[in-house]
Amino acid sequence: MRKTLMVAVFAFGSMMLFSGSLYAQKSRASVSGAEVTGTFKMSFIGKKYKDFSNELEILALGGGKLKFAFDLIYPYTLKNGEVSVNMGGLSGEIDIKGDTAVYQSDEYGACKITIKFVRPGEVKVTQDGTDGNCGFGHNVTSQGTYRKVSSKKPKFESTEN
Repeated sequence: MRKTLMVAVFAFGSMMLFSGSLYAQKSRASVSGAEVTGTFKMSFIGKKYKDFSNELEILALGGGKLKFAFDLIYPYTLKNGEVSVNMGGLSGEIDIKGDTAVYQSDEYGACKITIKFVRPGEVKVTQDGTDGNCGFGHNVTSQGTYRKVSSKKPKFESTEN
């Protein structure tokens, strides 16, 4: 009985280890400027929220640098049935290595946002840090899978006077 249990535990552990590595995303050595430049959207699900999305604009600057801007929301329903949103945004320049770019800041607390170009037309964003640590509104997050909706070079709003 004990031997059978040990074999079953070992088999299950091996299966979990193998399946995790089987589905792990492989990194690519590089991505083209045309692949990364454009507008990416992550749409919300549900009848009430189908017209809402988070947006990520990216421009390849060359020399391993990207300019980016997130326009983020968190939609929710008020007690009276109306839909409202909390908002957040983030922009700047970051380095890209291979297929991954990382933004880090300690301005509001520890915030790390990783942008991984999974395949042409698809970006996976992970966020380590709370909405407040990243300077976003309540429940607002950058995390998710974004799909390219435009390959046009984004026009970023100027903050200079």
